Amino acid sequence: MSSREKFAGWLIRHGLLILFIFALACAGIGYFVKDFRIDASADTLLTRDNQLYIKSQIMSQKFNPHEFILLAYKPREHELFSDKTFSDITEISDKLQQLERVDAVTSILNVPLLQAMEGLQTDLDPDDWTWQSRQYSAQQMQSILTAHPLYEDLLVNQQQDATAIQILFKQDEELAEIDKQIIAIQKQALTGELTEEQKQQVESLKARAEPMQQKLDRIRANEIEQIYDMVAPYEQEADIYLGGAHVLGYQLIRIIQQDLKLFGTGIAVFIGLMLWLVFRRWQFVLLPLVCCGASVLLTMGMFGLLGFKTTVISSNFIALQLILTLAVCIHLIVHYRQLAASTPEVKHKQLIIKTFAEKSTPCFYAALTTSVGFASLLISNIQPVVSFGWMMIVAMLVSISVSLLLFPVLISLSPPRPTEQNNPVLKPLLNACMTISSRYKTLVVICTLIVAVAGGIGLARLEVENSFLNYFRESTQIRKELTFIDQQFGGSTPLDIVYQIPESERKQDLVLSAQTVQTLQKIQHLLSQYDAVGNVTSVFNFTELAKKINQGQPLTEYELNSLYHLLDRSLRDRLLGSYLNTDDQQLRISSRIQDSTEGLNRAEFLQSLKTYIGKQGVDPAQIELTNLFVLYQDILSRLYKSQIQTLGVVYVALALVLLLVFRSFGMALITLVPNILCTLLILGIMGWLAIPLDLMTITIAAIAMGIAVDDTIHFAHHYKQNLNDNTPEQAAEKTFHTVGYALLYTSIIITLGFATLGLSDFVPSIYFGLLTGLTMMLALLADLTLLPALLMRFVKKR
Repeated sequence: MSSREKFAGWLIRHGLLILFIFALACAGIGYFVKDFRIDASADTLLTRDNQLYIKSQIMSQKFNPHEFILLAYKPREHELFSDKTFSDITEISDKLQQLERVDAVTSILNVPLLQAMEGLQTDLDPDDWTWQSRQYSAQQMQSILTAHPLYEDLLVNQQQDATAIQILFKQDEELAEIDKQIIAIQKQALTGELTEEQKQQVESLKARAEPMQQKLDRIRANEIEQIYDMVAPYEQEADIYLGGAHVLGYQLIRIIQQDLKLFGTGIAVFIGLMLWLVFRRWQFVLLPLVCCGASVLLTMGMFGLLGFKTTVISSNFIALQLILTLAVCIHLIVHYRQLAASTPEVKHKQLIIKTFAEKSTPCFYAALTTSVGFASLLISNIQPVVSFGWMMIVAMLVSISVSLLLFPVLISLSPPRPTEQNNPVLKPLLNACMTISSRYKTLVVICTLIVAVAGGIGLARLEVENSFLNYFRESTQIRKELTFIDQQFGGSTPLDIVYQIPESERKQDLVLSAQTVQTLQKIQHLLSQYDAVGNVTSVFNFTELAKKINQGQPLTEYELNSLYHLLDRSLRDRLLGSYLNTDDQQLRISSRIQDSTEGLNRAEFLQSLKTYIGKQGVDPAQIELTNLFVLYQDILSRLYKSQIQTLGVVYVALALVLLLVFRSFGMALITLVPNILCTLLILGIMGWLAIPLDLMTITIAAIAMGIAVDDTIHFAHHYKQNLNDNTPEQAAEKTFHTVGYALLYTSIIITLGFATLGLSDFVPSIYFGLLTGLTMMLALLADLTLLPALLMRFVKKR
């Protein structure tokens, strides 16, 4: 009796103990599911320790722009500039102001409308020049706000048929202080490496901030829900839209949670139905689903215990875990049924022991190679991708433990074996694959090369882009909201240009020289030439406003500076604090990019912007591009390089593992071919279909490898065993009619199950479901045609 049979016997004899241990683990570890979090905030998608992130954080602290939500109001039946609109905005603003964390609510009714003044006044009180104070008529308001240097694209759109309310929030002072300390330490990484002590300090500060951040995230979600409730009564007469980074994060989490509940349940039910159609016995339906449920529960509990956050990148881990667990269970079921049919005299528990002894090795090695695939993500320099790699390694360990320990015990406690044969409908398909791979080996290889070339061409067409708007179907309310804000109110993704005033432009008695203002004008004019650039605001906008107030006459640099110094300090900070830092002699140009711009190539846009700023006579050393747009583009630029690096490493590592499994260099290379082909084809198809490589689809290649290698190992392992007493053709035929059924059942059940994700409103889930199903079919086709053809040609009996 082999050691595997002894271990299987021990498992069966102590089945109740194993059940008790798993029940205890599910109860104990499952308790921490309460700490499981989906975090779709913008920060989770960024590489936090790179220099761009640190610089953006420094600038954010320096200019201190407020956290805000934009609420757009577009009347359907009445004019924008009307008493009805003003009444609605007043009521909505009053309700919003009641939210505890709201610092200010800004609208066209309470902002200073200084253009109404007749000439500049140094002792002005801005609050005296608002609609609330002056009660301007609708016609006056329209006239004042037409082509306004500050408020157009911010509080009123260019068509003047919609307005926006800007909801500004107070910052959490304690959390802000911790962030300040973190940035102060990380700032030193701009000029050198952090010491171990400094790194520990950062981690300690982050640990302190974590519970505060979680609390703040919950408050933000609750605030957004309250805002939706507040504005609901007004939607009878107006279209109302919410926008902002935190609104996007809230919507992402909400739709992911809905998909997890709806499609998670739907997939489980569908898989159960398919298992019944294939196996026709309750234990082969219920028990695999129990194992899948236990795997998911344990994994979610471990994520909660370990503090792993599920981001939009890793949000499909549950679906992946279903694949990993179910595949092992189906292989065990099929092998058990085949043994039961061929040896009816063997008792139920002995069949289970024999099944475990013969299938545990290929199942373990399949899990090992899949883990290697996910471990390759750890070398990525993209933090959320690294986190996804760790999460899937944990999920893989849980899946293989449940499948090889709990499932045999559950089967042993179920009624005795069935004796029915495998599904006869699939036999002709297997026979056809067997015929093709045995009689037309050369043709199979030639066709594979042609397909590989087509995949390579498609791979070359693969683009790296990311648009959050495109994460949602066009018909969804979420997409409509985000698109409206993006197109009508100056864009959705912030891009800041920080200009370091050079010594040549500084004058001792002036805050700003005429030359500096002209430089700002040049940069803003350049930005306005790009279709993708929406709202742009800087100190230059204030000089334009001063010009309009001054009867169209521009102020000299001395007049501007006199006005600046005559203004109350608090007023200066309120008006200019987000755009001018006199201590460091820096100016901030705040712009927002319209994510919905057709054909926007973010990499080309940034490169073009840098080039043309240089052509304006601005020293590139004086310019710093920061904020989310730059950070997202940075992570996108790493995606393609990261994909190549991780795939290169994974196949080297995979080759070594396969060499360990088969102890044959030739077998290792042969079994590697279908995996490379499958990955090449799925990326090639994405290229041909113009599906971009983005923050969501980056994981498809690793998934493709993980799926393909499982079936490859099972087929090759049985072929090698059968080759001991048979010719290559006979060994392949036996393998087809044993492992072949398991490959078909696994691929068909999972493909059809995940095809249901095509009904989702979340486009990444649609891609995931359909591309995963396509990957399984490609892997199946490769393992039933190319792999046996290569094995029969190159792997002979010794």
